Amino acid sequence: MTAPIANWKKSLPNIMTLSRIFAVPFIIWCLINPSPMGGYIAAFIFILASITDYLDGMLARKFQVESVMGKFMDPVADKVLVSSTLIMLIPSERLGPIMVVLLLARDTLISGLRSIAATQNKIIAAGTVGKWKTAVQMVAIPAVLIHQPLFGIPFYEIGYWILWISVALSLISGAQYIWAYWKSK
Repeated sequence: MTAPIANWKKSLPNIMTLSRIFAVPFIIWCLINPSPMGGYIAAFIFILASITDYLDGMLARKFQVESVMGKFMDPVADKVLVSSTLIMLIPSERLGPIMVVLLLARDTLISGLRSIAATQNKIIAAGTVGKWKTAVQMVAIPAVLIHQPLFGIPFYEIGYWILWISVALSLISGAQYIWAYWKSK
């Protein structure tokens, strides 16, 4: 007989997922502040939020408290965090609108495709390229947020080009999702 799971253990993964959404206003506030310190703080908050993306699923599996709500909210929280941050980088010209539109359009298309598949009792699981795309974005975006060389390292330039790699991975994985759905018909 196993002991009942403490209530906090049941709630922790979903709280971590929601924390990504709650981090967004703070990141936006930091980006409205044009100082280098605003970029450093935004990058720090983004990194913490990105870590919760890894931890929430791991803890849900460890505590055996995976939920439909968690499975639904996890990708939503990721999209809110990433898309809000990317959009806020356009006015400062740290990112161009074409890059942001490509990333957001792909995510919107795949979310819609997954919704259609769900109505047909089909699951389109995240593929390896899609997971790499997310990992690359979670590394590139904080570098772009820093925007100033730090310890002589040009984080912005590195992050900017890594983000273009994520665009390529995004388009490849988007095509894979569409192909997987098409094959499942």
